[in-house]
Amino acid sequence: MHTRPLLCLAAVLGLAASLGAQEKTQVFKGAQIIPIAGEPIANGVFVVAGGKIVAVGAADKVAIPAGAEIHDATGKVLMPGLIDSHSHIGAGSGGDGSGPIQPDARVLDSLDARDASIQKARAGGITTVNVMPGSGHLISGQTLYLKLRAARVVDDLLIKLPDGTNAGGLKMANGTNSMRGANGFPGTRAKSAALVREEYIKAQEYRDKIKRANGDAEKMPPRDLALEEIVEVLDGKRIVQNHTHRHDDILTVLRLSKEFGFKVVLHHVSEGWKVADEIAAAHVACSVIMIDSPGGKLETRDADWRTPAILEKAGVLVGFHTDDPICDSRIFIRSAALAVRAGMTRKGALEAVTIANAKILGLEARVGTLEAGKDADFILLSGDPLSVYTHVEETWVEGKKVFDRSRPEDHLYAVGGAGAGDSRRAQLCCFTSAWDLIAAANGGDQ
Repeated sequence: MHTRPLLCLAAVLGLAASLGAQEKTQVFKGAQIIPIAGEPIANGVFVVAGGKIVAVGAADKVAIPAGAEIHDATGKVLMPGLIDSHSHIGAGSGGDGSGPIQPDARVLDSLDARDASIQKARAGGITTVNVMPGSGHLISGQTLYLKLRAARVVDDLLIKLPDGTNAGGLKMANGTNSMRGANGFPGTRAKSAALVREEYIKAQEYRDKIKRANGDAEKMPPRDLALEEIVEVLDGKRIVQNHTHRHDDILTVLRLSKEFGFKVVLHHVSEGWKVADEIAAAHVACSVIMIDSPGGKLETRDADWRTPAILEKAGVLVGFHTDDPICDSRIFIRSAALAVRAGMTRKGALEAVTIANAKILGLEARVGTLEAGKDADFILLSGDPLSVYTHVEETWVEGKKVFDRSRPEDHLYAVGGAGAGDSRRAQLCCFTSAWDLIAAANGGDQ
């Protein structure tokens, strides 16, 4: 009795899949294109199909496919979607107060895919993001690299690696954040490094035991989720994303990285300008936060806007991050502008929010530049990306529009106001809300 309805459902699903596969090719023409991989194109054509970039180039060199949907982008700027290498959007969390080293904690298990902060990041042109647990631990857990697709659940945002695992790093920190002196937390910088060193030695021994067992279940050590993650770092499967501010703390991270042979990215680096040559010699990348006002913790007192320029000159790969909510995702592109004002090259600053951050996350083969074959993640801007007057008008992820400033609901997230911080506004059945009255008074424009 149930066979026929199931067959009908299968036929409908098959038709839907077929129609999805026949999505129209999208063509954007007339914009100034900043591909990052090359020089800007004054009057460009950008072709997207099946979630991938098909072609990008000058109008007289790129053919427009028959039947394509044409978007007139004259007067606009089109560039790769922005990549944020350190954020806390999605209300995620990692380790708790029970101890300083918790690599088994996964931000995946705490992230809210419907949190309003994610839509605000789309409003800022961010298409790929490294969502981190906090920095109150020496090792606070596993990060997630996400695509900001339209999402119902966190699985809709995940970036999968070729082996099917979720893309992500390991969050570590040093300095004052983790120096609590209670519940096993260190009270000094020296003890902080000692605890990390002990954990990595345990992981080396754990890995050696597994190798010696050679598949024999009786000889295998008891499974240890925390050490498993450190072994992934030792084997190069995870990049350490390390919060660090003072120059001496930066050197400690470099020392540990060299000792155990793991790949690391230095985050924040408030005093990176003091040890730029040492960072460059270690071939380690930096993800810098551009704070636009003084204050905060004492260890950031020597932070300097010139840090990105000094690191760039020394030959260091430099990216930027928001650390949202420390800096607002909606104005992330401003980090590049501030760095240029302080001496960084325009080229380096634009790379710092695109391809440099893609390299920092190990995703440069997929995102970060506008090149044929890469994911169709891009944004349309109203003007020059480094101008204070410029707005993100549209954000596209894998060929699908996820933000449009002209839509009232998206405009709200972009500019703020009542309801902008709500993941879902209350459904009120029995009376008109004040927000609806305001919208009506403005002719329906929210």
